[in-house]
Amino acid sequence: MTGAPLTLAEVEAVARAAHEGQTDKAGRPYAEHLRAVAEGVRARGGDADQIAAAWLHDAVEDDALSARWLHEAPLSRRTKDIVLAVTKRPGEPPEAYAGRILATPGALLVKQADLAHNADPARLARLDGPTRTRLTEKYTRMRALLGLGAGT
Repeated sequence: MTGAPLTLAEVEAVARAAHEGQTDKAGRPYAEHLRAVAEGVRARGGDADQIAAAWLHDAVEDDALSARWLHEAPLSRRTKDIVLAVTKRPGEPPEAYAGRILATPGALLVKQADLAHNADPARLARLDGPTRTRLTEKYTRMRALLGLGAGT
């Protein structure tokens, strides 16, 4: 890392700009999800590295930012490692994904906040029935693979 690390406000601005115009499955601005995950990490006692990773948690997976950008960004190694851990790879089995999250210090808390927001009943209620059912099953399975209870 060269230069001063990005502040949390700068990371938030980068994440919001990178996801500008993107919406979630219910048509809501994607920045709402990013904010909720970052706040979920903060509320669970996460540190600055984890909060920064929460803002960026979907950036590489969604091609909003490149892996090269992440590699070169003035962020801590820990933040980068967490972002990479929670970045699902195309065709990757859920077990391998969960294993990488569990093996990366700090990543489980970010994924826990992500799953909590994704599985929020009010958020799921905005989706059509089949999508809601599919995602509920997906989130339940991932929580089980990560050793998280249903309410986490």
